[in-house]
Amino acid sequence: MLTGSLLALRRPVLVRLHAPVALVVLGINLAGAPCPLTTVELALRERAGAPPYDGGFLGHVVFGPVGLDVGSAAVQVGMYTVALGLNAVGYGLLFLRTSRPVARR
Repeated sequence: MLTGSLLALRRPVLVRLHAPVALVVLGINLAGAPCPLTTVELALRERAGAPPYDGGFLGHVVFGPVGLDVGSAAVQVGMYTVALGLNAVGYGLLFLRTSRPVARR
């Protein structure tokens, strides 16, 4: 989700995949619903006998080890800022690239 628009700079066809996925991920996050991939991961962990965790994947793997609460307003704002910022840069550059007239030789 974070780098899809930047990858689309290299392979523009990826926009067809990234844009809808990014919108779905944003909708899930804004609705406060659990991530479907985390739900599947937790079910697989349970089947394997591994202990479950709280806070979702990012809370458990990324923010928890450094002592940040994924549910805090500051961390939420930071996550959305990074995600939206990277995508705005990627799609902005892609727009500029596709809107320029093609030079003829």
